[in-house]
Amino acid sequence: MTSPSEPTGISRPRVASGVLFFDEAGKVLLVKPGYKDGWEIPGGFVEAGESPRAACVREVREELGLSPAVGEHLVVDWAPAAGEGDKLLFIFDGGVLPERDRAEIRFVDGELTDWRFVAVTDLDAHVPDRLARRIRTAAAARQRASAAYAEHGVER
Repeated sequence: MTSPSEPTGISRPRVASGVLFFDEAGKVLLVKPGYKDGWEIPGGFVEAGESPRAACVREVREELGLSPAVGEHLVVDWAPAAGEGDKLLFIFDGGVLPERDRAEIRFVDGELTDWRFVAVTDLDAHVPDRLARRIRTAAAARQRASAAYAEHGVER
């Protein structure tokens, strides 16, 4: 129920953020959650009062035990999903993850069970279509050094 001063019919999207880490060959880091099928990028939902960037940094620390620098945002994606409602999804640039950081990856919170680098051209075998589109859009934005706005992963 809304308060008398609160407008009705406004969107209240769930907000999530993730990060793209790359290896030297341009492959992206994917992580395997233990609680569902498929792969994801490191990240998660933004908590109340938290910025998308801060959520991204927190999630990487909680999930992987790393505190690397997180760069500029690459894409903001409007991605409502049936049964899940409106979503606003951010992907930030983690740059090339150095070998020393890769050696320090620890599944701190127990949500993840594996990680690997995957070529952007091979994403369809690992992630849902909507995430593959979002990652490709983010990778293209990184290549041209210009952030993107997307809807359902497709740049607009």
